Parts: sequence; C-alpha cells; structure tokens
Amino acid sequence: MYEINIPEVVAEVTAAFERYEKGLMENDGAVMNDSFWDNPLTLRYGLHENLYGHKEIAAFRAAPRTAAVDRELMKTVITTYGRDFATANTEFRRKETGKEGRQSQTWLRLPEGWKVVAAHVSFFDPGT
Repeated sequence: MYEINIPEVVAEVTAAFERYEKGLMENDGAVMNDSFWDNPLTLRYGLHENLYGHKEIAAFRAAPRTAAVDRELMKTVITTYGRDFATANTEFRRKETGKEGRQSQTWLRLPEGWKVVAAHVSFFDPGT
C-alpha cells in the first residue's frame, strides 16, 4: 500500500517543481532540461508541439521564444504516491494576455533526483 503525501516527499517535489517554474520564468534552458528525465521515453505535450524524448524537448527549449511566459500560478496541487512518484498540476494565467491555462507534470524519483517523465501544457478555452 502506498502512503499518500508523505510530508518530506511533498516538500522535495515542491522544491523540484518550484525550481522548474523559476527556470521557466527566467528562460533558463539548463534548469528546464535538467528537470526532465534524460531518456527517449520522456514526453512533453506543449501548446503547439508534441515532443517525444529528452532530445526533442531540449531542442525545443534551445529555440528562441516567440511568446512571453510571464505567468502567475493560480492553483497548484502536488500529490505524492509513496516515496518515488508524484504529480504536479497547476492552473496559470499569462500576465500579459490574461489567458488561462493548465500544466500537468508526472515526477519520478531517479538516482539523479526528481525528474519530470511526462508533461502536458494547454490553454483553457471555456467556449468549447
């Protein structure tokens, strides 16, 4: 049986999530790339792209940004399952446009630390 939300594990994943978010806001490709598992099985579904494997994710991060990523997080839910698996889900609002979105990340504890193994980002469209 898994223990849900062991406090020290929640703190570890929260720190990893916050490190990634800071890297995103600062456009720090090294931090963003380091946050993802360096493996061909890692995936990231983005706003306009589907990326399979760490190499594709890193190549995407290396491209110049076309839009501001300055955003505020509105609600974040981090849930841990045992000591080695977690999810981090957040709603966000782009500061410049007010557009709202959501982000889901699946985190796994590996020998090199907590890493995102799957991620999905999308905008919320209440009209659909």
